[in-house]
Amino acid sequence: MPVQTPICDFGKKALPFELKSTDNKIISLDNIKGENGTLIMFICNHCPYVKAVTKEIVEDCNELKKIGINSVAICSNDFVNYPEDSFENMIQFSNDNKFSFPYLIDETQEIAKAYDAVCTPDFFGYNKNLELQYRGRLRELKNFVPVKDGESDLLKAMRQVAEKGCGPQDQTPSAGCSIKWKYD
Repeated sequence: MPVQTPICDFGKKALPFELKSTDNKIISLDNIKGENGTLIMFICNHCPYVKAVTKEIVEDCNELKKIGINSVAICSNDFVNYPEDSFENMIQFSNDNKFSFPYLIDETQEIAKAYDAVCTPDFFGYNKNLELQYRGRLRELKNFVPVKDGESDLLKAMRQVAEKGCGPQDQTPSAGCSIKWKYD
């Protein structure tokens, strides 16, 4: 059974982070903040929900960049128990899917916990003031196949954020695999 994201907490501020990217650079929130908005995505390499939308994530992020919205993806999964989500595999996944945005590892899981991320994929769309305006899905999936009908929910919502500074009031939660937490 998929886990669903909570309702958007409109106006909640993005929290600072500094994490290592698959390019071996330390990336902070300030580094990736977009002129008209910022999209922070919690994803991983092995989740079938992520795999089903990865191509469209890349396409949407390329479109968003054109309107001043920068994107970043963060993997917070426990890679000891889920080796497919290891840093080496993140590098491969990023390269294979031609990510045009930083892909960061959250080894301590502190950032996922601070953001209250619950699943992969989990999308956090912020306006230019880093205030949360979207916490919904990319688009509807049926049996891990995207239901296509024009632009994705994510792209439409983030276009609105870029233009008006606020996201749509009606948002469909994202659904996916739970984040794989470390249990010491």
